[in-house]
Amino acid sequence: MLLLLLGIIVLHVAVLVLLFVSTIVSQWIVGNGHATDLWQNCSTSSSGNVHHCFSSSPNEWLQSVQATMILSIIFSVLSLFLFFCQLFTLTKGGRFYITGIFQILAEGMQYDNTIFGTN
Repeated sequence: MLLLLLGIIVLHVAVLVLLFVSTIVSQWIVGNGHATDLWQNCSTSSSGNVHHCFSSSPNEWLQSVQATMILSIIFSVLSLFLFFCQLFTLTKGGRFYITGIFQILAEGMQYDNTIFGTN
């Protein structure tokens, strides 16, 4: 049982790390002295120095991807926090329904990101 709980904790932490990395460092298009990601568009010179970085365009789909990425991180953090709270407060044999609901919400936000991001 302890091994199962350790596996769940490792899974929660791995999901959080992957979410943070994919939100912060998400270079979608790179090439020809131009890099575009979720948050900004940058132009680079031939020597590799960054010249101009602008905020990403105010497209509705891009704003929805940004919002759902942030919501996904929030729901995942809440899920991990609630997992630890329920771990020490539930009676033996209790179910982690609240943790599961928040984890499903986080995964739903990631699914929405996949749909919006590929359009």
